[in-house]
Parts: sequence; structure tokens; C-alpha cells
Amino acid sequence: MTQILIIEDDKGLNQGLCRALKTEDRQLIPCWDLQSAREQLDCQMPDLILLDLNLPDGNGLSLLRELREKSEAPSIILLTANDTDEDVVRGLELGADDYITKPFSLAILRARVNTQLRKSGKTTDTVVKIGPYTFDFNAQQFCMDDVPVELSKTEQKLLRLLVENRGHTMERGVLVDRIWTDGADYVDENALSVTIKRLRDKLNAQDYIKTVYGIGYVWEKKE
Repeated sequence: MTQILIIEDDKGLNQGLCRALKTEDRQLIPCWDLQSAREQLDCQMPDLILLDLNLPDGNGLSLLRELREKSEAPSIILLTANDTDEDVVRGLELGADDYITKPFSLAILRARVNTQLRKSGKTTDTVVKIGPYTFDFNAQQFCMDDVPVELSKTEQKLLRLLVENRGHTMERGVLVDRIWTDGADYVDENALSVTIKRLRDKLNAQDYIKTVYGIGYVWEKKE
């Protein structure tokens, strides 16, 4: 069971983050201040921490500094307002793995959380079974009804993003940013639509990969 500690004093936002990141194999632990966070950390070290910088009883950077002195410190993503660039730079220098500025897209948050969990080796098994599908992302093997399906690198990236965030709509802009990461200044706006169509057709996944018009795409959860 992967554990994620969310240290955020805005209780509404904290609860919303817990709901957005919850999966069957994740435990989300909310804390509202540094004191409760330290008490939780004394009991058990999580796999990932989402850390707000401005907390009622101090600055989150003090906790970041403490954690980086430990030999088994978890991955840490900072949460900060847009006007705290100086704190963000300090946080990265102190060892934060990533930062997200408020307000932020939940789709981007989920993608960055998944990235950090993969880097730390704490993500869920890379073999995913859904209905007629078996996807082994590490081995790059993809089957439908036990029949192998050949996917391009781009299709594999797209499939992984959709499957890891299944049940949640992924915005077009987020998918483009996450898939085409080669530094290209321009990506044809039709590239994503074409890749979605190819992926649907290869997997015969019209009932799973749904278009959310005006927003993006979702891998629809099935009961």
C-alpha cells in the first residue's frame, strides 16, 4: 500500500487532494500543520509528501530541511502560491523533488505524483489488468484477450497516462505536454487526436477511451 502524506492547512483543498489522488492501493493521510505532520512522521514515513509552504505554525521549508537530513526521506512535492518563487528556488535547493504552484490542475498534480512514485520505485505494479486488457508498461507488452498489440512509443505514453488516471479526465494540453517532451516548440494540434484514434482502433477501446468534448479524454472506469 502506497502512502501519501498531504500537509496543507486549507482543509477543503486537503480533502479535495485526498479524493483526487485516492486509488485502491493508496492511503492518503491529511495533516493541517507542521506539528501534526511531525507526529505522523514519527509513527511512519510515507512514500510521498505533498508539502504546503505556508502553514499556520511555520514554513514548510523547515520540515523539508529536517526530512532531507534523514537517510530514508520520501519524495517531496512542494505546494506554493504563484508569488513565492524565492521559496520555490530555496525548496529545490534544499532537496524538494518537484513543486506545484497554486492554483493548479488536478490532472497535472496526478501526473506529477505518479512520476515521483515511479522514480522512487513506489508506484503500483506496472502490469495492469482491465477487462480484456493486460498492459505491462515496463516490458512494453500490451494484450487484448491475450493477443499482443503493437503500440508505438507515443501510443504507450498516452495509454499509460490514461490508464494511471482512469476515471479522471485528462486535459488536452496536459496530455500534449506530457507526451511530446522532446522540447519541440510546436506540436500540431491534430497530433493528439490522431494518436487517440490509433490507440482506440488498435485496442478496440471505444468503450473505454472516451472524449470529453472541449476538455480532453478519459479512460472510463467500468464497474
